[in-house]
Amino acid sequence: MRHVLLAAMLLALLACALLVYPIEAPQSVAAEGKATPVGVPLLPEESTLTTPVEVMAAQEDQIVAQETAVPETPQQQFVKNQAALVSDSQNALTLYYAQGGDSLDVLALRFGVAVNEITSPDPLPYRGILPEGQLLLIPSLLTDVSQNLRLFPDSEVINSPSAIDFDLAGFIQQAGGKLANYYESVYGYGYLSGAEIVQLVAQEYSIHPRLLLALLEYQSGWVYGYPATYNQEEYPMGFVRSGQDSLYKQLILAAGALGTGYYGWREGTLLALNFPDGTRLRLAPELNCGTVAWMYFFSRIKNFNAWNDALYSAEGLFATYEAMFGNPWLIAQQYPSLFTPQLVQPELVLPFEPGVIWSYTSGPHAAWGAVQVRAALDFAPPMDAPGCRPTYAWVVAASPGLVVRSQNGAVVVDMDGDGDERTGWNILYMHIAKEGRVPVGTWVETGERIGHPSCEGGASTGTHTHIARKYNGEWIPADGPLAFSLGGWIAKADSQPYLGWLVKGDQVVKSSLVGATASHIWQGK
Repeated sequence: MRHVLLAAMLLALLACALLVYPIEAPQSVAAEGKATPVGVPLLPEESTLTTPVEVMAAQEDQIVAQETAVPETPQQQFVKNQAALVSDSQNALTLYYAQGGDSLDVLALRFGVAVNEITSPDPLPYRGILPEGQLLLIPSLLTDVSQNLRLFPDSEVINSPSAIDFDLAGFIQQAGGKLANYYESVYGYGYLSGAEIVQLVAQEYSIHPRLLLALLEYQSGWVYGYPATYNQEEYPMGFVRSGQDSLYKQLILAAGALGTGYYGWREGTLLALNFPDGTRLRLAPELNCGTVAWMYFFSRIKNFNAWNDALYSAEGLFATYEAMFGNPWLIAQQYPSLFTPQLVQPELVLPFEPGVIWSYTSGPHAAWGAVQVRAALDFAPPMDAPGCRPTYAWVVAASPGLVVRSQNGAVVVDMDGDGDERTGWNILYMHIAKEGRVPVGTWVETGERIGHPSCEGGASTGTHTHIARKYNGEWIPADGPLAFSLGGWIAKADSQPYLGWLVKGDQVVKSSLVGATASHIWQGK
């Protein structure tokens, strides 16, 4: 009520202000329809340090199936806005209510303003997450932007707590379409059913399985029926690209696009869409991450008119989703907000044993595959030579928790111990060798051994480990309001992925793919 009164007073003073409310949930719901190991040098008891040989350190290529980049040319055509246009000369303000996960730095990027131009009747936290619903006054400087309609809630895009009770396999079997009888050999995992493939992609990329199914049905009819065309049969998610003709590869591309849109908006690294024909559309700053995930996905495979239909027509994706699962906004209302201003990262330590010098080889970069969220950091153990070689070095638990996943190079530790990586804080350790890897069901304490770093679990040029965090299923960017903190070392990102620093007081460690001296780090430094 206080915010409403404040807004009313401001409207009386600002004749040309734009009032933007969060979209309310509709009130009706549709029918549910593993070379000899290299020894590990230890730190001497004196203060002199024995440093490892500088070698080409670990660099990973996680993208399993790449998209073809859309070229940008000086002759790009800009798509006109369907929402209201605001002239700079009008000095209009947008009355914006903070959404879950918003931060001032990112809002400034989305609205094209300086941070100090954003004001509020209430105190503003210039670091950290904004209270959801806080009224912000932001200059309206952008023109020719997309619609600002919020189409889809964040919690239904990521593999969040709302996915816990969803019986994926049962739903697919009951639907009875091609997916129910589909099998495919997936490298590293064996012969999987359609349901197992959807579950694998949902788990690894942390994308909601309901959304993957709705997209699959909308694009090709695989869930309830059978594809009607060759492209729907071979490229069921619509990514018609050489070598990408399998369900698994198509789902990877889809999950990558959804995640890139979602986290690009979350981090402020994605502000506009580029369509296949070269046209470009600036995104309305009031949008939420879930909506931008949809918008980015379709912009990879459709030009503007078809993109517009997929999003806004009565026969678009929303109608398909609602017919299959009910109204997503009403589903989202059953779960608490994914983020609160009080959220802080639990205490974590550097993921290697005391007395061993490692190299900080990569700053913030993609957490998993083609999902472009700069949530992961890479560390490499001391090695006598470059490349993928076994090592006696150990990756250790940065925190206590329950091991809920241990396969194909990945170990996931669930910090709240409930056994589900879709809730609370979870830590992913990647490229962990099979030999010596901790099994599922093990409770680990901080500093206990997880396994040996390696090149397993994805393409890599050298032995290393890759560590990332999730909270309630959402990958958490390594730099930002919830910056990665390991033993007091805070991650700072460069403008380019893989580049960055770790800062602790006046000490700075700089990432280096060749393990340069400036990248050396150890517990107790």
